[in-house]
Amino acid sequence: MNLPILPTISTTCIVLSAILVAIGWRKIWKRNIEGHKRIMLTAAVAALLFFIIYASRTVFIGNTAFGGPDSIKIYYTIFLVFHINLATIGGILGLVQIITAFKDKFNIHRKVGPIASIIWFFTAITGVAVYVLLYVLYPGGETTSLIKATLGL
Repeated sequence: MNLPILPTISTTCIVLSAILVAIGWRKIWKRNIEGHKRIMLTAAVAALLFFIIYASRTVFIGNTAFGGPDSIKIYYTIFLVFHINLATIGGILGLVQIITAFKDKFNIHRKVGPIASIIWFFTAITGVAVYVLLYVLYPGGETTSLIKATLGL
């Protein structure tokens, strides 16, 4: 099996960030505030690294089209849209969490945290599923960079 390196690294970053969020959740449950801060910021760095790799790859290399059978393409597309929405909401809530923590607005932080974490767990799970469908179960389809597609090169 020949897996593409950048999608493999970025998917690993998302999984790592979700694992770190789970560890951070446990740390705050045990009242280890400093450990919670360190782990959650590390989770944020892992998520940011994912985003940088993903965005760079999308602009310069492109997104890979679904290469599986046409009979399931619509289901893959619906699933992908669901994943993208989760990731967007999860990313925004993650930023809210970081901002509220640094501004000492812990009443908001405590309320949003469990929701943000659960959305992020589902983002990671659906992200792995997208990766498996694009690169493991089926051969990837055509890849066209955003720059080439936009400029018609």
